[in-house]
Amino acid sequence: MTELHIDRVESPLGTVTIAVHGDTLVALDFVDEDAMRERLRQRFEGARFVETRDPAGCATRLQAYFDGRLDALDDIPVDPGGTPFQRRVWKALREVPCGQTRSYRDVAEAVGSPGAVRAVGQANGRNPIGIAIPCHRIVNADQRLGGYAGGLDNKRWLLQHEGARPQSSRSRTL
Repeated sequence: MTELHIDRVESPLGTVTIAVHGDTLVALDFVDEDAMRERLRQRFEGARFVETRDPAGCATRLQAYFDGRLDALDDIPVDPGGTPFQRRVWKALREVPCGQTRSYRDVAEAVGSPGAVRAVGQANGRNPIGIAIPCHRIVNADQRLGGYAGGLDNKRWLLQHEGARPQSSRSRTL
């Protein structure tokens, strides 16, 4: 039976729930904890959830990020699971520096699949460890925000928190 340690961090985005296996972050969600737990049950057969304060220091590091230490999550161990392609995409996302954005096309090229822009978008949308795997840093080619599973207001907040300033998703480039 796999033991997953669960904790919650209050943030400007609301309650963020994390799941840790051993010393590795395996999930982070600020939208739907029940859905996160269901995904973890599918990934870790027989998963047992244990409420644990600050497992592996992950909650402290997440709070530090929200408090302005923007590099606090850069080297946190993560294991998102996923397909080989998704893992390549998620690895590339972690290489996007804080305060910067990249397009879906940039990521597709970075993972050696320049024609897989839509697949990159799908992998981005299935990222189980938001913020630590910074899918919020990926924007449309014209720098508009595009979609975000955590909601565009949260994506905008995260980018502004990190000092990135892409255009509003509502603005049009003529």
